[in-house]
Amino acid sequence: MSRTHRRRFWAPAAILLWLPACASAPAPPNDAEVKAVLESFYGAMKAGDTAAAMNLLAPDAVFIESGTLETRAEYEANHLPADIKFESQVTGKRGPVQVTFEGNTAWVITTTEYEGTFDGSPVNFVSAQLMVVTRDSGDWRIRTIHWSARRR
Repeated sequence: MSRTHRRRFWAPAAILLWLPACASAPAPPNDAEVKAVLESFYGAMKAGDTAAAMNLLAPDAVFIESGTLETRAEYEANHLPADIKFESQVTGKRGPVQVTFEGNTAWVITTTEYEGTFDGSPVNFVSAQLMVVTRDSGDWRIRTIHWSARRR
């Protein structure tokens, strides 16, 4: 192969190898997007919007509370109606929200102080929440939520 032919071969090959490096990388994870999932989930419960709350959950979502595990379907049938009723009657004050990323996975840690009356009984406790969300096709979905609480 002559020098001219080698240059004709290597110049386009070098460009093809260089082009992927110039392609834009996916946008880095954004705290605000993940925090919006958290707030949208609780907002949907506050509004009594079961469909909106369920839309934020991954198909394999698992819920952990008081030593029990619930699948997405179990949560929708058994626990979500009670959460909606509670959120509609009691106001929560969210503490600082900490978000940590590892690729397309984020975990969110926060607390919420609840004080008020639920079904005629006083409530006064702090709930700690750990939420794991994953990004698939650009959308963040809740994979698990772990709730624990203590009285104040």
